[in-house]
Amino acid sequence: MFNRMLAIVALVGIHAVCMGQGFDQSHAAWDALLARHVKVTSNGNASQVDYKGFMQDRAALQAYLKSVSAVTQQDYDSWSKPQKFAFLANAYNAFTIEKILTRYPNLKSIRDFGNFIGNPWKDKFFTLLGRPQNLDGIEHETLRAPGAFDDPRVHVAVNCASIGCPMLGTHAFTAETLDAQLDELLRHFMSDRSRNRYNPQTRSVEVSKVFDWYGKDFTQGHHGFSSVADVAAKYADQLADASDDRALLRAKKAAITFLDYDWSLNDVK
Repeated sequence: MFNRMLAIVALVGIHAVCMGQGFDQSHAAWDALLARHVKVTSNGNASQVDYKGFMQDRAALQAYLKSVSAVTQQDYDSWSKPQKFAFLANAYNAFTIEKILTRYPNLKSIRDFGNFIGNPWKDKFFTLLGRPQNLDGIEHETLRAPGAFDDPRVHVAVNCASIGCPMLGTHAFTAETLDAQLDELLRHFMSDRSRNRYNPQTRSVEVSKVFDWYGKDFTQGHHGFSSVADVAAKYADQLADASDDRALLRAKKAAITFLDYDWSLNDVK
């Protein structure tokens, strides 16, 4: 019954687009899928995805993706910036899960698709805004394009289906809640000691490889960050326990090191 209701919600969204009523900016169909199939772990600071459950609701997922692909460039151009960001981030995450489902359960990592033929980020396996598109096109050419959104929190918004990635949230992004959602996801990411932490023995901050690969995004002054050290200073309470260690982080005197990235599939165990 629940699967049927999900499919109906998604199909209503498609019908609204086709009838010129506009895209469902609440992303209700995607929100329902996330609420059902994303499981929060690590005291709320990480999550796992129930891909088996998504497989059972794949018709509803594909119906939502069909509604996403039905949006025209003209429609998109008329939206506010938060609406655009929410749309792109939701599309990225939903298409990523659909990509995983094409081989699930016969893969242990998204990288099992390959680096050349089958590359999950470079293959144009879906249509967006009237043209063939890939995941890199959403993230690097659109969300991270200079002057487009200029928000380093994009790196907690898009999810690469891996344990090392910031958690996939249990709700769809919407324009009205976007800023609070991004702040919350970044706080959760910095609170997860398996991915970001202060090491009192080495007096260094051990942070996710995300800050190495995309460190430049945190040096442009956007969202108050001009360095990775700024991020560590803001989240000192999440990274360290001792007051002296937190003070060191706030003074930006701790060395920055990068942890190995876990590309294992973020599947429910």
